[in-house]
Amino acid sequence: MSAEFPRASFWRRFASLIYDSLVVISLSMLTAILYFAVIQGVIAFDLIPQTEDPAAFIQDSPLLYGIRSVLFVGVNIVFFAYFWTKSGQTIGMRAWRLKVQTRNGDLISWSQAIIRSMTALLGLGNLVVLVDFKNKRALQDYLSKTEVVALTKEENKRIYRSLD
Repeated sequence: MSAEFPRASFWRRFASLIYDSLVVISLSMLTAILYFAVIQGVIAFDLIPQTEDPAAFIQDSPLLYGIRSVLFVGVNIVFFAYFWTKSGQTIGMRAWRLKVQTRNGDLISWSQAIIRSMTALLGLGNLVVLVDFKNKRALQDYLSKTEVVALTKEENKRIYRSLD
């Protein structure tokens, strides 16, 4: 456990997840717009057959549907991994003064961030915190060898200023 800051409670993690969900929804919408624009461009250049309903065409095509699914998951993993490896905080975590870090207080690696993203189970991994009274670690914390700590206002500001 980090000697400097206490581990974050379930409710602070949950509040942070709500904030980050809004960002993830926005990113997903932007990804969808760009994906459909690319599909429309491919159709316009006659690289795939002309269709009245591109959405139905994507749905019916296992390849295009698979690409779309991988794209959406990939964008969300990269979002979280980027912020966690750069500062230890996503936008929601910054608002709730939380930071993800290694157990010795360092920023996490890209491999840890990817493992953490994939094992969070859309936030359900945080439910483990409710029964892990002693350690206050979520499923993704255990599997990625990380922890989420609650920062003081001063430390949160210091991290934010160091990003300039």
